[in-house]
Amino acid sequence: MATIAELETDRLRLRAWQESDREPFAALNADPLVMEHFPACLSRAESDAFIDRIEAHWQQLGFGLWAVEQKSDRAFIGFIGLKQVPFEAAFTPAIEIGWRLAQLYWGQGLASEGAKAALQFGFEQLQLETIVSFTAVCNQRSQRLMQRLGLQPVGTFEHPALPEGDRLRTHVLYRGDRQQWSAGLLG
Repeated sequence: MATIAELETDRLRLRAWQESDREPFAALNADPLVMEHFPACLSRAESDAFIDRIEAHWQQLGFGLWAVEQKSDRAFIGFIGLKQVPFEAAFTPAIEIGWRLAQLYWGQGLASEGAKAALQFGFEQLQLETIVSFTAVCNQRSQRLMQRLGLQPVGTFEHPALPEGDRLRTHVLYRGDRQQWSAGLLG
């Protein structure tokens, strides 16, 4: 079993998933506003299966999506982390940085704070050359976070898991590399 690195920021702890995270994660994944830029909300079974895939990714690759808790009250607030892009596209193979926080924690700079720690881990510990991030073109909130992190827009692509004509199919791709990180241009 792989040891999961724990990261801490001023306000957050990025840690291994716990059984107690399953219920609040299912609530987060069932929130229509949180899931606005995804094909559908997730059922409890789908949400649990997602955690199972996250844990398998950690075991297989030694990194992944961390469960995130607020240090002040130890509340589970969502996930932030790195994962292998699970589909083929012009930019793959690639490692993606991603996040999903409960609505209550939006607008406080928490996703940005946690994502900076994940970028640091990716570039400094894992020695990744490049990290990408992507979202549906209509997801302006995530794009603003990508921009605040210093990631650069590369273009758009059609997400292969979504059918033609789907409002979410066209995605924007952002990228950052270790050289930019070393120069202080990311994070």
